[in-house]
Amino acid sequence: MAQVKKAAVREAIIGSAFRLFSTRGYNGATLTQIAAGANVSAANVYVYFRSKLDILFAIYDPWLRDRLTRLEADLATIPEPRARLAAIVTTLWRDIPAESNGFANNIMQALSGATPEEGYDPALIHWCEATVARLIRDSLPPSRRGRLDLAALSHVLFMAFDGYAMNQRINERATCSPATVALFCDLLLGDGAARRPSRR
Repeated sequence: MAQVKKAAVREAIIGSAFRLFSTRGYNGATLTQIAAGANVSAANVYVYFRSKLDILFAIYDPWLRDRLTRLEADLATIPEPRARLAAIVTTLWRDIPAESNGFANNIMQALSGATPEEGYDPALIHWCEATVARLIRDSLPPSRRGRLDLAALSHVLFMAFDGYAMNQRINERATCSPATVALFCDLLLGDGAARRPSRR
């Protein structure tokens, strides 16, 4: 007889996992610890989730989608293209990697050791890259929109995001500098002569 799933139990598992991932990291949190924090047995966790990776994505997917949705709302209040582009790059390379005690680093830890059997689904990264490509397109002057491969550009932004998320755990001082943001905006706008802030 199939076990009936209860929303409250699922939320307790997610809450326990979020606390442990935020303090110990993905690699430092075990399914046994997650189960104990949710007051369920480790076997019961598998009624709700296929794996620890599945639990992480149940947290990370809505967390990252919400963050990019908030970025889009923020951009709607910024009229100037350079400022909009700077907000996108700063959010991806500095703000999100630092938020929630460097929570984004958990996905780097998880995917670096994941196996095909764990059932990684690339739907989230595809949605993120498409969303950021659209945000960049909407932020560029019309004369620049057709000159850039926005899908490839968004992919590069997320590859760098991965690096900044990893750096957040091992070297918080290696954050994305204003000079790096300005340089990337110069590249997007085709404006190599733009004034750049001093490197800090």
